Amino acid sequence: MPIDFDLIADWAVQLMERLGAPGAGIAIALENLFPPIPSEVILPLAGFAASRGIFPIWQAILFTTLGSLVGAMALYGIGAALGRDRMRKIAVKLPLIKVADVDRTEAWFSKHGAKTVFFGRMIPIFRSLISIPAGIERFPIPLFLLLSGAGSLIWNSIFVTAGYLLGENWHLVDQYAGIFSKLVIVLVVAAVVIFIVLRVRERLRERKATSANGT
Repeated sequence: MPIDFDLIADWAVQLMERLGAPGAGIAIALENLFPPIPSEVILPLAGFAASRGIFPIWQAILFTTLGSLVGAMALYGIGAALGRDRMRKIAVKLPLIKVADVDRTEAWFSKHGAKTVFFGRMIPIFRSLISIPAGIERFPIPLFLLLSGAGSLIWNSIFVTAGYLLGENWHLVDQYAGIFSKLVIVLVVAAVVIFIVLRVRERLRERKATSANGT
């Protein structure tokens, strides 16, 4: 079922008109928890609302950043509750996934976690999901809040300011940001397809080797 962006925009506008800047923060917190709600729509709308004098632009940036942190911490909590042991048990049951894949991911996150959390907050899709592995790995919460807050502040400021400057044409931000989002989706899908193809080939080679040893 396709996402009705006009419906989301109307809902966000009503929320901001009723609650002011905190309404924008609530919308962004929900966007973090439900990635189909696009920040590329809500943030420019918050800037547009600020340009209409509903609230100052600094409040739009402040509350959307606070909302981002609330959503990020909620997902961090889910990751922490899931934990490494459960993640390994899930990995064992998944087709084409190995526990070694989880171990490599953990090693990579242990080395690059800080950069991943910071820059991940500025990449569509990953900006929400990055909080879950951070929770699984029990990334230090103070540092997580600092890096998530800094990354969210940059991302939110760009989109809120763009919406503020464009005014009635705020939707142009979503159009151009949508291109970036689609590119990210294409790259993710391509990576998944490549992973599946390589893993299937590996499994086939293992089966052939096992059959050969058995004969």
